[in-house]
Amino acid sequence: MNVQENSDAGKSGGFAWKRLIPLLVLAAGLIAFFALGLDRYLTFDALKENRTWLLEQVQQSAVLAVLVYMAIYIAVVAFSLPGGAVMTITGGFLFGQWFGTLYVVLAATIGATILFIAAKTALGDLLRAKAGPFLKKMEAGFRENALSYLLVLRLIPIFPFFIVNLVPAFLGVSLRVFFIATFAGIIPGSFVYATVGAGLGSIFDAGGDFSARGILTPEIITALVGLALLALLPVAYKRYKAKRG
Repeated sequence: MNVQENSDAGKSGGFAWKRLIPLLVLAAGLIAFFALGLDRYLTFDALKENRTWLLEQVQQSAVLAVLVYMAIYIAVVAFSLPGGAVMTITGGFLFGQWFGTLYVVLAATIGATILFIAAKTALGDLLRAKAGPFLKKMEAGFRENALSYLLVLRLIPIFPFFIVNLVPAFLGVSLRVFFIATFAGIIPGSFVYATVGAGLGSIFDAGGDFSARGILTPEIITALVGLALLALLPVAYKRYKAKRG
């Protein structure tokens, strides 16, 4: 092997290691999350037990509290950790329904975008396997109108949130479309959960137990479906024009 071949091999090996770095970071984050028992903090019981301390932190250092909250939320989404609903409701509990919604939407969009970019690059093969059968189910919708279809998937939780972060990357959706659809599409649901969080203190004061399962009432689901249908109007119009052709 000559000097040039050695140099090429070295570059190839270095490139391989560079591609492994995001995978190692993701694996380390997942292992640390469960090994350190951090999952026990992403529960409503933990929120109830620490509510006084958390609210004090918000009052004493609001900006820092917001930054820490958003950083944790970004990590939860980027690493596909459980606890997204708890984090969203906590946002409303700590910052109110309006600011809570704003911080949730920003953090969730940033976290989702990080995962989307990772899926397009070094972690593509691994995350493609993770998406599994969902890939084929979503493919037709993304091929026809990526923006409208992604808006629908954000408005109505037909598929798990992390799956909707991954599949668009494998189907050629642009970063711009992904970001816009994610940001706009999660606003209604985030507002609903943050509003519930804003009233969570009264439930804690009454000594009652809380579960996120009852949040999506028939009325709320109907409203979200209505918004999803509006998002599909461009697709319907496109088909109508094609038929009239």
